[in-house]
Amino acid sequence: MTDPRLIAFERLLNIMDDLREKCPWDQKQTLESLRHLTIEETYELADAITANDLPALKGEIGDLFLHLVFYCKIGQEQQAFDVESVLNAICDKLVYRHPHIYGDAVAETEEEVKANWERLKLKEGRKSVLEGVPSSLPAMVKAARIQEKVKGIGFDWDNPEDVWNKVQEELGEFREEELKGSENQVEEFGDLLFSLINYARFIDINPENALALTNQKFINRFQLMEEMTASEGKALADMTLAEMDVYWEKAKIILRKNN
Repeated sequence: MTDPRLIAFERLLNIMDDLREKCPWDQKQTLESLRHLTIEETYELADAITANDLPALKGEIGDLFLHLVFYCKIGQEQQAFDVESVLNAICDKLVYRHPHIYGDAVAETEEEVKANWERLKLKEGRKSVLEGVPSSLPAMVKAARIQEKVKGIGFDWDNPEDVWNKVQEELGEFREEELKGSENQVEEFGDLLFSLINYARFIDINPENALALTNQKFINRFQLMEEMTASEGKALADMTLAEMDVYWEKAKIILRKNN
């Protein structure tokens, strides 16, 4: 009996062939024109994960599948690669980078697995463990990836307390430069954020996810505050900060009860 997963994937490939041949919009697309759309779809998938909206996540995964198949179709037309070579390449890479599964290497912990990965990547010809960090990543995500990469070769703090002390040190240095009005305060603020991200990693908090949750929490509270004041015929722009704070606290209590 044919694996239903293969049937579904073949269906998507066949539909992609039809669209590329018959649909005016799909015919016009290039690698460059799809790029920003793929980035948008990735953010939509991230939103669904943050909201824990599994039905939406299912749809967003499908959208990304379509984009990946689209890239493979264009690659095939340009005789550069196709879906078969792409899939075989990632399979080969996974086997190579998991010698503890497909070879004789031993890795019994997550940290040992990551250390093996970084050593293998250097053997592949990379001159730096940081070469694999995309330059266009958002700054917070990039900082976390940099820290994970160097950790893989042992360049890391020994314990969370040392990292927290570094956070306090960077906070003091930022505050000093800020009070002086120095241009260095921007750099020091960056150092402070970097150290906070590092501390988050040590206590198993993903800083990007944490900030995304806080952003959404703020949006929910503020929009509820807007709804409450509007229902009373008031406008936030006409209120004092103290008056707005009353509604802010009310919104906070309401949302906590709903959760």
